[in-house]
Amino acid sequence: MIKVLHFSDIHLGSGFSHGKINPKTGLNTRLEDFIQSLTLCINRAINDEVDLVLFGGDAFPDATPPPYIHEAFASQFCRLVEANIPAILLVGNHDQHSQGNGGASLCIYRTLAVPGFKVGDNIKTHTISTKNGEIQVITLPWLTRSTLLTRPQTEGLSLEKISELLIEKLGAVLEGEIRQLNPNLPTILLGHLMVNRARFGAEQFLAVGKGFTIPISLLIRSEFDYVALGHVHKHQNLNPDNNPPIIYPGSIERVDFSEEKEDKGYVFLEIEKGRVDWKFCPLPARLFCTINVDVSEQEDPHKVIIKAIEKKPIKDAVVRLIYQIRSEQLELLNMGEIHQALSSAHSYSIKSELISQLSRLRLPELGVGKSLDPLEALKTYLENKEHLRDIVNDMLEAAQLLLNREEYDQELEVLQEELF
Repeated sequence: MIKVLHFSDIHLGSGFSHGKINPKTGLNTRLEDFIQSLTLCINRAINDEVDLVLFGGDAFPDATPPPYIHEAFASQFCRLVEANIPAILLVGNHDQHSQGNGGASLCIYRTLAVPGFKVGDNIKTHTISTKNGEIQVITLPWLTRSTLLTRPQTEGLSLEKISELLIEKLGAVLEGEIRQLNPNLPTILLGHLMVNRARFGAEQFLAVGKGFTIPISLLIRSEFDYVALGHVHKHQNLNPDNNPPIIYPGSIERVDFSEEKEDKGYVFLEIEKGRVDWKFCPLPARLFCTINVDVSEQEDPHKVIIKAIEKKPIKDAVVRLIYQIRSEQLELLNMGEIHQALSSAHSYSIKSELISQLSRLRLPELGVGKSLDPLEALKTYLENKEHLRDIVNDMLEAAQLLLNREEYDQELEVLQEELF
């Protein structure tokens, strides 16, 4: 069995706004979080003496990261060279120039001829020799329309027709690689793709207008023993039948609050021709925590906010506090105490959302098509206004007097018409 470690979407250099400067290192603490997660991936590869490391693309937020971030990435991957572990670095959409050509952030490893490293910036089959045998990997980097079709081929066509041509062209190119495979060797497809069956997060919008969605039917092939994907940050298996497994390992750290509830990690697998055993391995990514509380109807909004904070596991987490409040309640808040309550967080932000005094509570009982006695309607409304509950009876009594007076006036008017 050949042991493989598959991970993706490092995004080293992301999320600085959620961190702070570490005075001991001079680095942003969120950069240190991403480096730690990457270090744990490389540690597992070395400690378990894997035969091959597959990186599914998106090393950095863009194709030209600052030198110190590039150095942090290189220092970890070079540990694989020292351990004689080959690696394939696939080019993702963030690794390309804005024009979508080339893999500027990763091609340096090919230029420097780093031993054992292969850069996957085109559709190509790589045969890798390992201590436990040979394995073949088809690389499928992030593709754009210009990668597969020329401008004359797409001129005047609808987007739907262009997409059909793209899928047709990709299918033909991929078929060409498949027909050249050695049928006796285990085969992996390594792709940075947006697949139509995937559950997307924020990354779905990171390449709007540049890439295209690939039907999963192109990936479910008997020739593939395992399909290793990158691009989608949420770990998932797109083919639960596992024939073959089509796996997004997800990103290795939380980039922002859209990934708050997602597990982060990598995939460890053992593979031979016709058989693969894989397992998702979680990483201790830093927690993100949202505290959302509506205090607009509370008598003591400050106390409610403090209690909401105390209920959440905010220690060393990236926290955002969002509260809804009326303008006249603002003076009831002690912001110093709120900041103190959040002080155990790694970092935090506070956002208030002012509720208009004219906004009305939506009650199903009072909706269109509902017919309630006027007093019952008023009672329903008052009972849902906490700050009016202590005068409900008085207001209902006053309303009853008004209704009685209105009925008396109506009866008097009818009597006068009859008499005169």
